[in-house]
Amino acid sequence: MDRKTKHVAMFSGGAASAYVAYLMVQRHGVENCLLFFTDTLWEHPDNYRFMYDVADYIGIEFKHVMDTRTPETVFMESRFLGNSRLAKCSSELKVRQTVIFIEELRDQGYEPILYFGIGPHERHRQENLTEFYAHQALEPVETRFPLIDSNLKDTDLKAIIENDWKIKLPEMYYLGFSHANCGGRCVRGGLNHYEHLYKTWPDVYKQQEEMENRLQELLGNVTILKRDSKPLTLKQYREELEVGIRVNTMNPEENETIPCVCVFN
Repeated sequence: MDRKTKHVAMFSGGAASAYVAYLMVQRHGVENCLLFFTDTLWEHPDNYRFMYDVADYIGIEFKHVMDTRTPETVFMESRFLGNSRLAKCSSELKVRQTVIFIEELRDQGYEPILYFGIGPHERHRQENLTEFYAHQALEPVETRFPLIDSNLKDTDLKAIIENDWKIKLPEMYYLGFSHANCGGRCVRGGLNHYEHLYKTWPDVYKQQEEMENRLQELLGNVTILKRDSKPLTLKQYREELEVGIRVNTMNPEENETIPCVCVFN
């Protein structure tokens, strides 16, 4: 069966995926394109404003879907607390919803091509994502990465959106977060991310701490953070931050946010 191509920008609510959607429409026409966003229900409210502003500016159809579960619900059901090495919230709430949508498009006579907001500095993730989505759906799925060839930096994209499109970026960017996913509650964030979250939104940090406590009651000594490969609870880390203690780790992965599929989709 011959299918009509549908170009799908995997929209994270960030600047890179917004600009990818713009490039996609310029090349293939708005009637052949759509924005696709999978909602974790942890998103910052201003993300929705940004996404709809972008969709209106480009004039593109915006498909907004959700599983109806939150990441915490996924952790409870899977009996596994997400961390920097594995985040089932992404596979369940993002990837699974994407695969369902891919097959819905195919049932309607369309063959999707997925576009991701990966820049030149993230080229090493291109092959991983291509391989990943090729094996998730019933048939292989083509993936494209326009920013890798455009040689545009993240700061350039943000300037274009703010100055040329006249669209205010998501609030989380202005507050110093490296990405705008999950309202700051990303379980793949490292020590630096959670220090910034505590200093910026202590109430949101507290929500994560309370969630971690609930998972510990169910599963034992599970933690989002690790330091020198040892579990570090958010309560312990908060207490250190409250008295000004900052103990560095030798493992860079424990300091930095490790992007998962959510950042690109």
